[in-house]
Amino acid sequence: MTKLRISIVQYLNTAPLVWGFTNGRLRGKYDLSFTVPSQCAEQLRAGTADVAIIPAIEYARIPDLEILPDLSIASKKLVRSLLLISKSPIGQFKSVALDASSRSTQALTRILCAEHWKITPEFIEMPPDLETMLRKADAALLIGDPALRLSLTMESYSTRIEDHGSQKTPHKPPIAGWMWNAEKAGVAPPSQKLFVFDMVEQWRARTGLPAVLAVWAARKGVATPEVVADFLASRDFGLSRLAEISAEGARELGLSADKLESYLRDNIDFSLDGENRRGLELYLADAAKLGLIPQAKPLEWTAAKAEAVKL
Repeated sequence: MTKLRISIVQYLNTAPLVWGFTNGRLRGKYDLSFTVPSQCAEQLRAGTADVAIIPAIEYARIPDLEILPDLSIASKKLVRSLLLISKSPIGQFKSVALDASSRSTQALTRILCAEHWKITPEFIEMPPDLETMLRKADAALLIGDPALRLSLTMESYSTRIEDHGSQKTPHKPPIAGWMWNAEKAGVAPPSQKLFVFDMVEQWRARTGLPAVLAVWAARKGVATPEVVADFLASRDFGLSRLAEISAEGARELGLSADKLESYLRDNIDFSLDGENRRGLELYLADAAKLGLIPQAKPLEWTAAKAEAVKL
């Protein structure tokens, strides 16, 4: 029998979802490939993958998909790996460089600009290099491991600011964020300081709901009860091995294993509970309102809802 093809994002925050496939008893059962979020969606769209972890926005753009139950990459309040980094406060910058590997967070940035911050900057898609992005634009969106690495590296050079909006155009409620030393962040003069915003924190401030960043999606009819059970089991196995995952991530990223474990445990939520579903539905409704997707289609689940088996 041909193995199901699974397309996986090659970021640390995906590792717990697939640890059973890569390091557990399910290893070898599926055909795994690793890439960036936007390419996972393209592989599912093109039919070169059967199941993929896709940016949440892509669920509304790709026809004939089903979502696997109770599985996602989400964040309840603060994520630390989705950052808007600006040379000036919100309300003063005129252009934003968007990380080309992102789709969900690109859409989230556009939604927050229009609906929360009430600004209309120019958007420019670029590769995720902060210094290059800030040469071209006033602000930069970074996601995934590059953003997390920068966030953790800059902890000692950050100042928390509870009201981070522009003094010229005050924002209500106040915009919370951080101020970074630009040189320590690897950004050359003339910038002396950077204004930094956690995109999940900003979404939560606007909506009171979590942000769902990615979901497991399958072509209709692919996700049998056995497949769903395997995906749930892989996630549960990964959650029981966060220290192991973080130690491996620390070697690859050159960061503290303790900090990475804290990130996976405290900043990322791997479920699709009721609160997360409400956040996802509102996100899709906002995206449709702005014309980023054709419509906010209802969430369709795989018919097979199985309990995770023990690994």
